[in-house]
Amino acid sequence: MRIDDLLARGRTFSFEFFPPKTDEAAQQLEHTIGELGELQPTFVSVTYGAGGSTREKTIEIVTHIKRETGIEAMAHLTCAGSTQDDLRAVLERIVDAGVENVLALRGDPPKGQTTFVPADGGFRYANELVRFIRELHGDRLCLGGACYPEKHSECGNPAMDLQNLKRKIDAGLDFVITQLFFDNRHYFEFVQRARAFGITVPIIPGIMPITNAAQIERFTVSCGATIPFQLAAELDRRRDDPKAVLQLGVAHATAQSIGLLMGGAPGIHFYTLNRSTATREVLAALKAAGVA
Repeated sequence: MRIDDLLARGRTFSFEFFPPKTDEAAQQLEHTIGELGELQPTFVSVTYGAGGSTREKTIEIVTHIKRETGIEAMAHLTCAGSTQDDLRAVLERIVDAGVENVLALRGDPPKGQTTFVPADGGFRYANELVRFIRELHGDRLCLGGACYPEKHSECGNPAMDLQNLKRKIDAGLDFVITQLFFDNRHYFEFVQRARAFGITVPIIPGIMPITNAAQIERFTVSCGATIPFQLAAELDRRRDDPKAVLQLGVAHATAQSIGLLMGGAPGIHFYTLNRSTATREVLAALKAAGVA
């Protein structure tokens, strides 16, 4: 089922997974899919590695989830490392597998590179990929995209970033999912700016429950997100106690999610890092609070 149709029905709760690189990681992902599947998410998404490095696994996992678990699945697709012919072939496989939802992204530069360089015969920007998909498949696919409440790390200013988002949406996006953030003010102010700019598609907030201090600090540096001072201080005080870090992360993500939903967000997209514990605890708390 198309995600835009699911959004029209009411609040959505969704999870993001990434393709595993080892047999042990594959077993962990299978366990996570099983546990989180019991929570009946509205949909799940599967990422696409830098430079298209996990292309085959992404398609394989999305197809497995769609066919074997009955959960609606969305495949990420990036411009990175792919020609137009490559992208056309991947899209054909996605459609043939019965997958109806694609998250169209520019993608990150390969590890060790700081700037994005398109493949020969490929695309430089996500809006070009979105337009390409629409030209090939029309409305057969529901297309999502990314947005950045604190602006994209490579963009000069928030106004320019919003213009870039509008280009993607005008090219054919049906909804967008935000980069992670830890202060709801960033989300609500971003939505207000977007609506004033003429952007009307659903904007789903992306939430990552903190489970490891060093890990989340690396993520925020790489994606341009910020950790509020008070949360950062509490995190630093607990960094050598994994259980305490997890408790803090679950508590903060729960409070964030309740505030977002009560403030009118159309749902929550959880960045799970292929782990189920934190997300399960957050959703349990949301159900107890009557918002999920």
